[in-house]
Amino acid sequence: MESCRRYVLLVVLLLFSFVRNISTSASHYSIPEEMKEGSVVANLATDLGLDVKTLNQRKIRLDIITNKKYLDVNKETGELYIVEKIDREHICPTKSSTSCYLRLEVILDNPVRIFNIEVEILDMNDNAPQFRRDVIHLDISESTPKGERFSLSNAVDPDVGRNSVKTYHLSESEHFNIEVQTGREGTKFAELILKKTLDREQQAVHNLMLTAVDGGTPARSGTASVIVRVLDTNDNAPTFDKAINNIKIMENSPIGSLVIHLNATDVDEGSNSDIIYSYSLYTSEKTQETFNLNPSTGEITVKGMLNYEDFRIYDMEVIATDHGATSLSGQCTIKILVEDMNDNHPEISIKSFQSPVNENIELDTVIAVVSVSDKDSGDNGVVDLRISDNMPFKLRESSDNYYELVVSEPLDREKVPEYDVTFTVTDRGSPPLSDNETMTLELLDVNDNVPQFPQSFYTIRVMENNAPGALLSSLTAFDPDLHENQYLVYFILEREISNTSMSMLFSINPENGNLYALKTFDYEIEKEFLFHIEARDSGSPPLSSNVTVHIVIVDQNDNAPVIVSPWRAHGSVVEEKIPRSTDKGSLVSKVIALDTDSVHNSRITYQFLQVTDATLFNLDQYNGEIRTMRMFSYRDPRHQRLVVVAKDNGEPALSATVTIKLTTVETVVKAYSDMTEVPLEYDIFSDLNLYLVIGLGSVSFLLLITILVTIVLKCQKPKPSNAAPPCRNSVISERNSTIADSTLVSNDAYWYSLFLAETRKGKMVVRQPVPKGSRYIVSSLPRGTGLTDTSGSAASTLQVGNHITLKKCPHHLSLLSHMLLYTLNIL
Repeated sequence: MESCRRYVLLVVLLLFSFVRNISTSASHYSIPEEMKEGSVVANLATDLGLDVKTLNQRKIRLDIITNKKYLDVNKETGELYIVEKIDREHICPTKSSTSCYLRLEVILDNPVRIFNIEVEILDMNDNAPQFRRDVIHLDISESTPKGERFSLSNAVDPDVGRNSVKTYHLSESEHFNIEVQTGREGTKFAELILKKTLDREQQAVHNLMLTAVDGGTPARSGTASVIVRVLDTNDNAPTFDKAINNIKIMENSPIGSLVIHLNATDVDEGSNSDIIYSYSLYTSEKTQETFNLNPSTGEITVKGMLNYEDFRIYDMEVIATDHGATSLSGQCTIKILVEDMNDNHPEISIKSFQSPVNENIELDTVIAVVSVSDKDSGDNGVVDLRISDNMPFKLRESSDNYYELVVSEPLDREKVPEYDVTFTVTDRGSPPLSDNETMTLELLDVNDNVPQFPQSFYTIRVMENNAPGALLSSLTAFDPDLHENQYLVYFILEREISNTSMSMLFSINPENGNLYALKTFDYEIEKEFLFHIEARDSGSPPLSSNVTVHIVIVDQNDNAPVIVSPWRAHGSVVEEKIPRSTDKGSLVSKVIALDTDSVHNSRITYQFLQVTDATLFNLDQYNGEIRTMRMFSYRDPRHQRLVVVAKDNGEPALSATVTIKLTTVETVVKAYSDMTEVPLEYDIFSDLNLYLVIGLGSVSFLLLITILVTIVLKCQKPKPSNAAPPCRNSVISERNSTIADSTLVSNDAYWYSLFLAETRKGKMVVRQPVPKGSRYIVSSLPRGTGLTDTSGSAASTLQVGNHITLKKCPHHLSLLSHMLLYTLNIL
C-alpha cells in the first residue's frame, strides 16, 4: 500500500512538471498564398526565445493538422519556411469566413515543450470569375413587350472579399441590356431586360456576350455566351414572287406539261409558313378544266388540249393561304397566251435542172431553178434557202420564194468530176424546221490540159554497138483529160545532123512512147544526139508538149591498139641495126600505138612478150621506149628478137604486137640518141691498133670532104616546092655507105599517124635533122607555139603537111661542124 502511494505521488509530480513545460501561448503569422517554395515565413527560435544551438539536439519539429505538409522548420537556424505552394482556395474551399488559417505545433524534447503557431493565409486574386454554363439559351416570343426581364445565371469566383465578382457587362445590342443585382450573401447576379420589341423575320437569333468582372487588382473576368432565339408568331401573309404573270405556251402541248411553277413564300416558320394554293372565284370553269393547279406545290400543268385556233388567252387568279391560327393569304394573277406551233415543214421544189454541163461553162450560167414554201404563218412561214459551203455555185433570188442556182467560180473536171448540190430550206420557227434536196451535177470533159512529161529533160545512155531496133527508153506523158482528149500520139521532131534526119536514127512508138534505135552507133564516130519528142493528144483542137532527149553513146572497148611506130608492112618484122658499142641507157627504138576508143579504153601500156635476152633491154610500159640496160659483150648474140605487146585499158583488154629484129654491127655510130641535139659522147677505142685508127681517120676525112661539097652545091641550087625535102622527115635505119641494103623504115603515112597521135597529147610533131652518124629524131613542141628548127635560126620555117620542107638549110652548117668535131674525136 505504501508503495502504491509513492508511485502515484511520482506520477503526479511528473505530470505537473510536463504541464509546466508546455506553453499555452500561440504565435500568429500572416502570409499570402502562392508563395514560392523555400520562402522563409519567420524565425521560430527568435520569436519563441529558443537557443539555436540546441534546436537540433532537442529535435525541433512541426506537427501540422493537414493532409499536406506545406511548412517546415530549419533545425539549424530555426527558420519556418515554405515546403509546397499554398492555395488558399484549396485549403479553405468554403466562403463562410473570409479568414483561412494553418495551425501548427512546434515540439521540442529535453525538456519537452510545445508551442502553438497560427499561420493566416491571405487571399490573392488568382482566380477569374466563371459561369456555371458557357452558353445560356433563352427563348423569347417576337410578340413579347419591351421592358420584360429575364434571369441569367450568375458567375462564381473562388476568391473572397474584393477579389470576388463585382459587376457584369453585356455586349452591345439594340434590343437588350442588363441590370446587376446583389443577393443576400453579397453575391452579384444580372437580369436581361428587353428594351426593343423583337421581329423574328428580321433576326431570328440574337447572340450576346455576358462578362463577369471581379474587384481584384488587376481585375479578372469571365464570359458566357447568351443565345436568344426569337419564337415566331403568324404576323406575315404569304407573298408571290410576281403579282402578275404572263405565260406563253405552244399549242398542242402534251397533257401534264408544266405551264408555271408558282412560288409563294411566308417568312413565318412552322405551320405559320405552310401554304395551300387554290383558284379564286374569279377563275372561269373553262380555265380550271384546261389547267390543273397543284395545291401543295403551286404547279400549273396542262389538263386539256390546247388549240391556238380555238382559244388563245386564259386568265386565272391563284390564292396562297398559310396554316396559322389566324390564317393569312396572298394572291396573284396569271395570263396564259397560246402560241402557234411550228408544226409544218418547209418544202422544196426543183423546177428545172441542167446536167451534165461542160467544164468550161461560163460564169453566171443558170444550172437550176428552185422554189420553196411553208404552210405556217408568221416567222414559222418565213424560210431561208442555202447550199453547201465551199462550192463554185451561188443562189440568186429571182422572185418571191424562187431561186436560181448559177455558176460562181470556174469549174475543172480534172479536180472535181461531179458535184452533189444539196439545197437546204429552213424556216424561222422556234425550234426551226428544215428540209433538203440533193441533185448531182456531172461535168463533161473539155480538152483543156496539155500532155505532161514527168521530166523536162531526159538523158539516155546507149552502149555503142547496140543492136538495131533495141529499146532505149519509154517516154510516157500524162493527160488528165478523158476519152479522145486523153489519147496521146508521140512524134520525133525532125532535125538533121550531118545531113542525117533523126527519124533515120531513132524511132518512137506513137502509142506508148517507146524509143528505139534504128542503127548501130559507133562511139568513135558519133558520141551524142540531141533532139525533141512531142506528145500530142487527140482532142479538138489538139494540144501538145515536147521534151528534150539527150542520147549519150557510151564507149565500148571495141578497137584494138594500132602500132604506128615503128612502121612495118602488115605482118612483117621490123629490122633495126645498132652499133655494138651502144652505151647503157641508150634509146634503141620506140613503139607507138594508137587506140581510137575513149580516153579510159585508149590508155595503152607496153610489155615485152618475147625477148632474146631479158637482161639487155628495158621497155618503158608507158611511153614504149626500148633502152639498153647494159653494154653489149662479146658473148651476146649478134641478132636480138624483141616482141612488144601494146595493151589498152578496156574490159576485156585488146592488144597488138610488133616484132623488132635488132642486129648489132661494128660501127662507131651510136644508136638512137635521147631525142636531143646534145653532142654524143663515145668511149675511146683503146683496143684498136694504130692501123685501124689511121684507116678510119682517112675514110672519115674523105667522107667529110664529100659531104661538104654536096652541101655547098645543094645550098646554091633552088629546089621546087613539090620536090622531096632535102632534110627528109623520117626515121631512117642505120645509114652506112658501105651497106647496100639500107632501106627507108617509114613513109609519109606513118608520119601523119604519128602527127595525129602526138597532137592528141597536146603536142606538135617536128622532124629535125641531126649530125651525120646519128638518126633523124622526132621532136615534140607544145601545140599553139611557133615552130622553129633545132638550130634556132629565125630564117628557118617549117611547113607541116603531107610533106614538110625546109625553105633554107642552115642545118648543113651545123651538120658540118658536128662532123668536124666527130672526126677530131676519132683522130
